[in-house]
Amino acid sequence: MNPPNPAGAAGAAPIEADAVIIGAGPVGLFQVFELGLLEIKAHVIDSLAYPGGQCIELYPDKPIYDIPAVPVCTGGELTDNLLRQIEPFGATFHLGQEVVELRRQDDGRFFVRTAKDTRFLTKTVFIAAGVGAFQPRTLKVDGIERFDGTQLFYRVRDPAQFAGKDLVIMGGGDSALDWALNFVQEGPNQAGSVILVHRRDGFRAAPASVAKMRELCEAMQMQFIVGQAAGFEESGGRLTGLKIVGGDGVTRLVPLDALLVFFGLSPKLGPIADWGLAIERKQLVVDTEKFQTSVPGIFAVGDINTYPGKKKLILSGFHEAALAAFGAAPYVFPEKRILLQYTTTSPKLHKVLGVETPNFDD
Repeated sequence: MNPPNPAGAAGAAPIEADAVIIGAGPVGLFQVFELGLLEIKAHVIDSLAYPGGQCIELYPDKPIYDIPAVPVCTGGELTDNLLRQIEPFGATFHLGQEVVELRRQDDGRFFVRTAKDTRFLTKTVFIAAGVGAFQPRTLKVDGIERFDGTQLFYRVRDPAQFAGKDLVIMGGGDSALDWALNFVQEGPNQAGSVILVHRRDGFRAAPASVAKMRELCEAMQMQFIVGQAAGFEESGGRLTGLKIVGGDGVTRLVPLDALLVFFGLSPKLGPIADWGLAIERKQLVVDTEKFQTSVPGIFAVGDINTYPGKKKLILSGFHEAALAAFGAAPYVFPEKRILLQYTTTSPKLHKVLGVETPNFDD
């Protein structure tokens, strides 16, 4: 689903806004919803060319099981549902743009500028940038980078492109195990063969996934090799095999059609580190009342923030977005008393959402 209200031309006069959200991942999108319930319209900026954040960029087809009242959905489905949910609030999206400047003005508002010179003057800022400017950790084998995007992949955008192919999957976390199991199972995306390579026999993945992988290896439906990549072979400009040094010191050549590498993300705060906000271990320090940073009027929600007891879960980010919206309301409406209303019973919220008020007397 495409985001509503794409932004206009960059470089014009600053856009005056009540709220600017930096990050269009699930938590950033839900922040639009919580602000909308308080009649605060948001502008959303993301460095990616589409909303969804890490869910879409790295795991669009990976199942998510811990969204309340949704037994299972993919990252793509979660993003589509959130976009539908925020439609009534008319958020404006500025995609494919990284925020490079954020500073407070004399009048208390914040000046925000993107790398494409889109500028804002906003009363509040919400940083929902996930782990920051994340980049997949790459495979350190000289020369192999020239196959990036053709036979070497750090994310799976279209599982169908690997159907029937001989795959080598590297990594020991959930992503590596999940995709290995995905490509082994029968279906339209089943690979010709799957070999999982990890530097040791221990994993950082869910125990059930590890058990399933070992079961499939016992059944000779896939292979697992302990080792590390030391080189590769090519023929006719194509990658044909990966050289793996095993725990026994022996180098083996593993043939392949495609190489999938899941070594995790390398989080980089990027320009956020220069905005004068309190930072602890590459995360923004916030309170647990409003999820406000060390700078009043700037809030941080989702994986980018830290506080005692913090859990990096999407559902935790949704809770943080709700409290951040209430914390921001006095900056937007300083003379207005903000009351908690319920979407089930509030005629005002029904009007905002564009739904009929139910008659509970019927």
